[in-house]
Amino acid sequence: MSNMSPARAPLSRRQFLKMFSAAGGGLMLGIAFPTAVDAAPIVPDSSEANVFAPDAFIRIAPSGQVTLIMPRVEMGQGSYTSIPMLIAEELEIALDNIALEHAPANDVLYRDPVIGSQITGASASTRSEWLPMRQAGAACRVLLVNAAAMNWKADPASCRAENGTVRHVPTGRTLSYGPLSVLAAKLPLPHNVALKDPRTFKLVGTPVKRLDARAKVDGSAGFGIDVRVPGMRIATVAASPVVGGRLKSVDARRALQIAGVKQVVQIDDAVAVVADHMWAAKQGLAALVIEWDDGVNARFSNASLIAKMEQASANDGVVAQHIGDVANALNGKGNRIEARYELPFLAHATMEPMNCTVHVTLDGCDVWCGTQVPARAQATAAEVTGLSLEKVRVHNQYLGGGFGRRLEVDYVTQSVRFAKQVQGPVKFVWSREEDIQQGLPRTYYLNRFEALLDSSGQPQAWAHKVTGAAVMARYLPSTFKNGVDPDAVNGAINLLYDIPNVKVNYVRYETPMPIGKWRGVGPTHNVFVVESFMDELAHAAGKDPFEYRRALLAHQPRAKRVLETAASEAGWTTPLPAAKRGVRIGRGISVQFAFASYLAEVAEVEVNEQGQVRIRRIVCAVDCGHTVNPDTIRAQIEGGIVFASSAVLWGEITFRNGRIEQGNFNDYRVMRINEAPAIETHIIDSAEAPGGIGEAGTSALFPAVANAVAAATGTRIRKLPINPAMLKV
Repeated sequence: MSNMSPARAPLSRRQFLKMFSAAGGGLMLGIAFPTAVDAAPIVPDSSEANVFAPDAFIRIAPSGQVTLIMPRVEMGQGSYTSIPMLIAEELEIALDNIALEHAPANDVLYRDPVIGSQITGASASTRSEWLPMRQAGAACRVLLVNAAAMNWKADPASCRAENGTVRHVPTGRTLSYGPLSVLAAKLPLPHNVALKDPRTFKLVGTPVKRLDARAKVDGSAGFGIDVRVPGMRIATVAASPVVGGRLKSVDARRALQIAGVKQVVQIDDAVAVVADHMWAAKQGLAALVIEWDDGVNARFSNASLIAKMEQASANDGVVAQHIGDVANALNGKGNRIEARYELPFLAHATMEPMNCTVHVTLDGCDVWCGTQVPARAQATAAEVTGLSLEKVRVHNQYLGGGFGRRLEVDYVTQSVRFAKQVQGPVKFVWSREEDIQQGLPRTYYLNRFEALLDSSGQPQAWAHKVTGAAVMARYLPSTFKNGVDPDAVNGAINLLYDIPNVKVNYVRYETPMPIGKWRGVGPTHNVFVVESFMDELAHAAGKDPFEYRRALLAHQPRAKRVLETAASEAGWTTPLPAAKRGVRIGRGISVQFAFASYLAEVAEVEVNEQGQVRIRRIVCAVDCGHTVNPDTIRAQIEGGIVFASSAVLWGEITFRNGRIEQGNFNDYRVMRINEAPAIETHIIDSAEAPGGIGEAGTSALFPAVANAVAAATGTRIRKLPINPAMLKV
């Protein structure tokens, strides 16, 4: 998703809708949030069927229990702690007094105000909810205060909300929120509720332990793969190994003889074995004799793809951004620099393999899974079954990793297609091999650069051409405009640096397989190539890479500050530590604006005689606006760095004869604990609205490491993953 500003207009009176709890008699408050797609308020009429439904609910029961129906999903990013912190702060309650419920599938009630649909992605959860959740908490607080004042026949100004109660300051009388909720539910919603001054925050901005940590440690947290339904069977799946291929024939006789195997079901491009337990299902699948029709993509390979992308990249494509006169500037006097960068397909390889439990009946469909897009999951199940949306119930679970993979619903579609042929509920589990080979990878990219440096080494012209598939043209067609995919150029346009002539072109080249999003989306490739090429320019100018960047950030104070902080904390100007014989050590740096946050990283690497790279240390400085939970920020940066480290060192999906060659962690490596670098995160205080952080640490890591390797070895890294053969002594 493209970066979007978290700022939004204050909510009007018409954008509030107060609802009453039908059960229990407590207070139920819903706030209607404007969306990035259509911010016009919807006015409820007298017909209940047409009442505008709110995006997020706060319920206060007569017992005093506060319940938040969470509009975002939890996949390790900490939203199930950070978002309740906003409610608790304004409502003046302890954080542990908030119970959470997964939001059901509903693209209207629970849409993300930044993105415009029910989705958890684009590092948008906290920045989307920064104002709406505080407004919801503040509105509840004022209602409760007014209820207490009415009960005491006192001036509301003489009452104060404190720790789940309302206190009458002159007399010291108190009433708890539980009993007050019944009375508050009958009051009119207050106008123009003032939010707390951030300088008075007691909870927001402090380190808070994850509310879901205990459940994840003791095993009580429910992930999709943990789902147990009475009468449920287990199935495992094999789909066509070539995209577009079809199932030609399957001999199931041996499989059906295996104890525990109950059924073999087929669709046009896949087969599944249904059994009493996973082991029987796996044995049954292995016993099938399957013949595939590979179709038109049977000869697809990386080599053929790259050759065709090279040809395509010779075209101009479409202009994504043009500032000044690049063509004339490139023909001026100075040092002309050219470079070509290449990035591979990447798998998501989430620790929880893809899975989905489905029960299809004549009049309904239940789906249990972990998804970043519950409404899309509901919609595809409805389409496959022919049922109305109201008859499809999506029971969302914790996600054992998303990384953009669970923005897709292909695994839900496939599971429902199979489940229509099975009596009773069945859990479909993809093997690790199926997961890696059937996932929607991040696409392949080619990038071409040209720049002109004047006599002082300053860049006067910058031309960047991106060649790659258009993920948004498939995923959200409304954002694909004038031939430009916003994801493909995210991080390539709107450079931070002061360069008078800039041109960015986009050449669309589609691959045979559908491609998807990957943690960091567009910036994972564009920040790498932009910051790597910037390092090349610094080298050509004979300048220090840090100082060179800093000089070009005169009009970007927040970017300049994170750059300076990262360099200072990393000891940029101090000598590198002594290395063992044959080991070369280097530092590299990068800076970015992505997901509405500013971030800089310094990497320290070592390269041995065999060319193998070890990332020793990463120092990160981040300005993500107002801090909600600093522990979450650090955890997200650390997770993003480790995730990206795996990719920059080893991550690569390759095709031969239409098939993905990698299948498990032996040939698609992920970083192990003993390989992880030391990571330091320095958070810069800011009064700005929060930016995103879940993906920012990932995109900044690629160029920092590549630039460090170049500093250590003198070899520029223009193709990922890093190839040790290029770095051998």
